[in-house]
Amino acid sequence: MKNILILSCAFFLFFGCVEKKKQESSEPEAIEKESITDTVQVEEKERKLEPIAMKIDGSYFKATGTEPFWGLKIYDNKVELKTMEDTIQTPPTEPIKAQDSNIAMYRIQTEATLLDIIIAHKECTNAMSGEVSPYTVTVSYKTTGEDEAQVFEGCGSYITDYRLHDIWVLEEMKGATVSKEDFNGKDVPNMEVNINSNRFFGFSGCNRMTGSLFYEKDVLRFTQVASTRMACPNMEKESEFLTALQASTNYKVENNRLYLSNGSKENLLVLRKID
Repeated sequence: MKNILILSCAFFLFFGCVEKKKQESSEPEAIEKESITDTVQVEEKERKLEPIAMKIDGSYFKATGTEPFWGLKIYDNKVELKTMEDTIQTPPTEPIKAQDSNIAMYRIQTEATLLDIIIAHKECTNAMSGEVSPYTVTVSYKTTGEDEAQVFEGCGSYITDYRLHDIWVLEEMKGATVSKEDFNGKDVPNMEVNINSNRFFGFSGCNRMTGSLFYEKDVLRFTQVASTRMACPNMEKESEFLTALQASTNYKVENNRLYLSNGSKENLLVLRKID
């Protein structure tokens, strides 16, 4: 009786393992077929893009200060300054930029208000929260009839374009369409851009890469690029891609494409949105 019980348990255990193996083996076959047609799409399913953490309100620069409390937002179609006593809205204007440093000055004059805003790329710490921002901001304004201007000082940051928050795969490099064969049969370069942390990471053709985003209005740079050090045959294309990525300063998002250039008419890189 004991032997029969042992044989029965062994039979069911073996049968269960066989069935489980069949179920597990059927899924990789499907994935393998998909990967033959488009490996990048398979990777897309495995990646989970982090949701955008910030509230999108259309402004491209925000600043705040304390003692007294104030807040500034700059939009494409208006400038808004909030103080403890009032909310001032003015039409936008193009900034005056210093030639020898990263300083932008907005001078706005209306019938009711004279408003000066100076944004300097200098690290700033909020006196109350301790939060560190990359820009120091000075705001001076006075209304018609007042002799003295009110001056506010605080910290600010540019709001990275939410459309960049995505997974992108290289489609063209310096006007030429690319394929996996250009990169030793591996995947073409691709990267995930995260605007919550202003970081990017991905694959450059042979190695994994990561780095930081520098963003101002209409300016995008890929900085502090680091990568693994694997060696592959014919690494010229990877080197060309990384050089073009770090040389880009301007961008455009259109038709699910990210166009990177450095001010010239020709795009250095064209990447396609895949998520």
